[in-house]
Amino acid sequence: MVVFPGHKPVRNIKEEFHRIAGLPNVMGCVDGTQIPITAPAENEADYVNRKSFHSINVQMHSNVSSVITGEFDGYLLGDRGYQCQPSLLTPYPDPEPGTQQRFNVAHCRTRARVEITIGILKSRFQCLQKLRVTERACDIIVACVVLHNIAIIRGEQHLAVQINDPADDHPIPADVQDGRAARDLMARNYF
Repeated sequence: MVVFPGHKPVRNIKEEFHRIAGLPNVMGCVDGTQIPITAPAENEADYVNRKSFHSINVQMHSNVSSVITGEFDGYLLGDRGYQCQPSLLTPYPDPEPGTQQRFNVAHCRTRARVEITIGILKSRFQCLQKLRVTERACDIIVACVVLHNIAIIRGEQHLAVQINDPADDHPIPADVQDGRAARDLMARNYF
């Protein structure tokens, strides 16, 4: 239940992301969240996060429909906490007026999906606000993600999907090895 691309064709996923703010070839968004836990008896210091409480750091990829996914084929969008890479695009740190600012606005609007997904997951499963276990915490988190995906997927069965042609007029060349170069090409070609 946590697989990629999951129950939707890749083309549909890319089109749904493109409709948000015009970013092409986006397959998902990535973000992390801290799930608070009770302090474990062993290796207690390993679970103290930068905010000085015990937690498990969970990284998630999600699609437009808030389904939490695994691997990807296209671009992931991440925040400034991630290093810009050819397949993981981040916003410009100090955008120049014009294409870079427009790229950042589109990036922010599109990447908000993963933050919404994390909010939905944590509100759907209140136990994720503070797990009172340590040994089985990861199993509980995975179970919540699987149940979340089942709920989202079953709800989607009632949605109509419109198929449009993909926006691949200016694809990013596959040989681009630098994340900043890939981001620059996308900003120039689309914004």
